[in-house]
Amino acid sequence: MKLGFILFDYFPFGGLQRDCVKIARACAKRGHSVTLLTRTWQGERPPDLNVEVCGRRGFSNMSRNRNFLRLLETRIPALGFDGVVGFNKMPGLDVYFGADPCYIARIRRTRPPWYPWLPRYRHYAALERTVFAPGVRTQIMLLTPQEIPIYKQTYGTEDRFHLLPPNAPRRTFLSEEQTQMRRRVRLENGWLESTRLLVFVGSDFKRKGLDRAFRALAALPVEIRSNTQLAVLGQSRPGRFERLARELDISSQVHFLGGRHDAPDWMLAADALVHPAYSETAGMVLVEALTAGLPVLVTDVCGYAFHIAKSGAGIVLPSPFDQSACNRALLELLTSQRIPEWRANGLAYAAKEDLYSCHERAADIIEEAVRRKKSL
Repeated sequence: MKLGFILFDYFPFGGLQRDCVKIARACAKRGHSVTLLTRTWQGERPPDLNVEVCGRRGFSNMSRNRNFLRLLETRIPALGFDGVVGFNKMPGLDVYFGADPCYIARIRRTRPPWYPWLPRYRHYAALERTVFAPGVRTQIMLLTPQEIPIYKQTYGTEDRFHLLPPNAPRRTFLSEEQTQMRRRVRLENGWLESTRLLVFVGSDFKRKGLDRAFRALAALPVEIRSNTQLAVLGQSRPGRFERLARELDISSQVHFLGGRHDAPDWMLAADALVHPAYSETAGMVLVEALTAGLPVLVTDVCGYAFHIAKSGAGIVLPSPFDQSACNRALLELLTSQRIPEWRANGLAYAAKEDLYSCHERAADIIEEAVRRKKSL
């Protein structure tokens, strides 16, 4: 098959972006020709895929989107694809990989009644309708089941949904290797071996609740806070959060490390993962923490939070969010006698559950959708 994968913008530390490339590679390994069309590309291009960078033109997100979509109207037919797979909501897709919540439902829940009059709303609502409106043939791949009834209620979408398993990388390690990693990270950063290390992993600091993590760190008792460090891994602008850290007097304990390819090593070396997100459709980092035996503090709004609850590998904060409850939970996560139990539970769960076959299953669905299309 000749397949086109469409993504607005690629950068190496985005979960959606990584999924796009990994699914494309899974299809290529099956002998299909895959071309990835995007406006911009940061980082190295995969040698086993065709990447076509179309350019990012326009002064606003809406104008850039419209320019890109107009270009695709002529470029896609010229390339003669058998099937088109989109990783953003747009018209003309045979398969859509969904990593965002229902836009219209979110706006109705969080914005004032006049918001739908804005051009921005009309633009993004129109794009969403091209995928989810009744009568559209696009097959829809989602990572978690929570959004399916919302889309059906909002649009009357037919049963075109396909639920994917998570996409955590399989990893095995010896306890000695974990001990060595813990020592190495602390030695390289000038910390004591007894230093407690928290990690926050994500490239959207605001949405993923970094401010909440800061406030919980600042609220720890002095004797515990003074021996705790927080490593922030993610490609996002730290400006406002650096200011917040100064206001909370925790600047010396917060370390902005940027996007990192060695995030798994930091998770292996850490004592806990903090992910008190405001909104998170899935949250692959939660599943990755399970494979590292890393206890987790997470809000229940995250799509994969149920894996933490089901495995018994940490603390899930209920909605509505309460900062004081978050503060208490972080203290418990760092001092509880249950820490070895949480670690063991996570590893046991990762060993028995399918947390790994997302991309292969997605390739199956793409093949099925394109075969069905060609048979019509």
